[in-house]
Amino acid sequence: MKAVTVFLGLCLVFVFVWERVDVVRIGYQIERLKRDKTVLERQRDELRVKFSTLSASDRIAKLATEKLGMSLPQQGQIIVVQSRPSGVHPSGIALVELKVARNDLPSGRF
Repeated sequence: MKAVTVFLGLCLVFVFVWERVDVVRIGYQIERLKRDKTVLERQRDELRVKFSTLSASDRIAKLATEKLGMSLPQQGQIIVVQSRPSGVHPSGIALVELKVARNDLPSGRF
């Protein structure tokens, strides 16, 4: 009987020690995850700034004209097309206006 009591006492001590070690391990894991979260939030903010910079319309227009040789359409190159989505009653929806630039390249390529 005394051996069983000692054995149960040792088991309780081991469970207590294991629980404390596990709590410390989980605490370290939580701190590591908090650091990772901070790093990821910083990267997200940097990427948002980079996206904002790269998607600025002035920058895109400058690249289009300088590097790609594009230019704004001249008078008469824009054709306005009005259409209604199919399957919709004509009086129930407003016209959709599309602007299409006409291609004046000799080979018909874009």
